[in-house]
Amino acid sequence: MTSAAIATRVFPRSRAMLVVSVVGAAALTALAAQWRLDLPFTPVPITGQTFAVLLTGAALGMRLGAAGQGLYVLAGALGAPVFADDAGGWSIERGIETVTGATAGYLFGFIVAAGLIGYMAERRQDRTFAAMFTAFFAGSVVIYLFGVIGLMITGEMTLNEAIVAGVVPFLVGDLIKAAAAGVLLPGAWLLVGEADRSPYGHGDPS
Repeated sequence: MTSAAIATRVFPRSRAMLVVSVVGAAALTALAAQWRLDLPFTPVPITGQTFAVLLTGAALGMRLGAAGQGLYVLAGALGAPVFADDAGGWSIERGIETVTGATAGYLFGFIVAAGLIGYMAERRQDRTFAAMFTAFFAGSVVIYLFGVIGLMITGEMTLNEAIVAGVVPFLVGDLIKAAAAGVLLPGAWLLVGEADRSPYGHGDPS
């Protein structure tokens, strides 16, 4: 069953609102990237990005969610100080280094993951805790996959090294984020009066 993502259900469908949604998703991800915690054993910091990526993807749907992350990556590549390792002003050189560096896989994974979770949300996988938790963690797995591949290519790591550096440190935090999303999105649907009765998000709207 296909349905609208919550943002397109709540807000008017206009060209201006589409632009605002995409820019807003990119801006929220950029803001979340500024909260970071560096770990001594991995080039990948802990940030708030993945939560912003997946939450906006679920809220906006497949196309707008992916577009928001595409805009985020493009803006960073063009030098805007939006990435987690940006400490100064505008710098195209730094932007190119980031999108081709150790965390490049994660950045491109953001686009795919936002699209995937948006696709799942459009199929009512954002209406209950169990469904949203599963969708959110599935999006995290996509980001892990791209991140590990990126670390193997740019960091010349083995598969095991890339998993230890790029997945293991983030599992607990991402489970917590998935649980938070499992509360937030179904809660938002409750507020607009369209929650599902089924625990897996396939029931009729209440």
